[in-house]
Amino acid sequence: MAQLERNAVGLREVAFQSICCMAPAAAIAASIPFGSPLAGGALPLAVVFAFIGIFFTASSIGQLAAHIPSAGSVATYSAVGLRPWVGFLVGWIYAAVEILIVPLVMLQLGYTVAGEWNSENSSFSTGNWWIFTTLGILLVGFLVYRGIRTSTKAGVILGAVEIIVFALFGLYLIVKAGGNNDLAVFSTKYANAEGFTGWSGVIAGSVFCLLAFAGFEAAAPLAEETKNPKKNIPKAVMIATVSIGALYALTTYAAAITFGPDKFKDFAGYNNGVPWSGLAKGVGTIFWLLVLFAIINSTIANANGGANVFTRTAYAFGRAGVFPGKLAELDPKYKSPRNAVLLQLAVGLALALGLGSKYTPQTAFGIVATGLVVAIVPVYMIANLACIGYFSKHRKEERHPLLHIIVPIIGFLFLIPGFFNAAGITGVPGLKFIVALSSPLTLGAYAMGVWILLGFVALAYLNKNKPEAIKAVATVHE
Repeated sequence: MAQLERNAVGLREVAFQSICCMAPAAAIAASIPFGSPLAGGALPLAVVFAFIGIFFTASSIGQLAAHIPSAGSVATYSAVGLRPWVGFLVGWIYAAVEILIVPLVMLQLGYTVAGEWNSENSSFSTGNWWIFTTLGILLVGFLVYRGIRTSTKAGVILGAVEIIVFALFGLYLIVKAGGNNDLAVFSTKYANAEGFTGWSGVIAGSVFCLLAFAGFEAAAPLAEETKNPKKNIPKAVMIATVSIGALYALTTYAAAITFGPDKFKDFAGYNNGVPWSGLAKGVGTIFWLLVLFAIINSTIANANGGANVFTRTAYAFGRAGVFPGKLAELDPKYKSPRNAVLLQLAVGLALALGLGSKYTPQTAFGIVATGLVVAIVPVYMIANLACIGYFSKHRKEERHPLLHIIVPIIGFLFLIPGFFNAAGITGVPGLKFIVALSSPLTLGAYAMGVWILLGFVALAYLNKNKPEAIKAVATVHE
């Protein structure tokens, strides 16, 4: 079977692959502010708290990537560290998560551009969102089909732009604040949301911040196309996690002191629920345009990175024989998994345009996001367990109690509130901030639940008819 292009990319490209999949500009503008009604003016502390939690999981995945360079990434890690059947289920879920990235963020691109255009020119209908969504999906398909060199080069440029814009804007706000700068936002002093004062608010707010880090591991599926993957993939995962964690802390601090830490619990609802656009407009048109550009840029970068992850996961599973073998076919010129790219395009267009037309693009975004987040958190939790299993079964002589046992356990525990929150499971002791999912958002959770059940059905079928394919999930193609 044809191989992916070896030694095609280096540390810079795979680091930005992870960065782009975290979609920092979109996370800063959209997901992190949702923590403000809970953490209040202590949201910067909640960001730091979330970073510490995700850092442990990033460490576990980095430890595994250093020994298991595979396009199967978290699926192969789980297959080797735990059991092949566990790896199959992880890959089954992870493929669904990553194929949803493109329709998710292209919906955001569509309604953001159409909405802003309409606000400046009312004759342009917000109903034209589908034009930008379609063009965005086709652009991403073109970049990914052209091969890993083209798509990762685009990722470096796109990722750098969104980081520079938000970092500079954050620094500008900090300088402009002058005497209003207050490091007490990194304490519980301003955790003043009603019913969530002190650490309870910080921990509740950190759940939304935690999910802003999703995608930090996205360098891992590019291992077979990366120079010196055992060294560069772990580095890329940690560089992305630490650098974007610092950016989140910087920008959230800047927003808190600009808006006012005492009233920051109202930040999420500011400017009709688009708070960062409101901050930028308050400073000047040029900053508003730059922030808007960075957010749009971030959606394209995120979709590009997510498509890379899905196509490599589909390739690895097609090669193993647990997905159709056609998904492992490579374009002879670009060495990209061509059928996987086409599948990504078809699913992306169908979901984005179908759900967006039936509901609204904003509601469709919420449905897809719910399904995605419900699934990705368990994948990260299992990766922590796989780290413990791998170094207990295969690398006993290298096992370090802190790195390979304590750190994964802490990472696992930090993710538990995130899962209950994403799934809308209420009544959990100590997690009173969780709200049950409302319709039609529940469709995303139910659909992912059905997909997971189908995974168990597929597992039973393969165990009976193609047991060697399940075992192949644990094969490392160095």
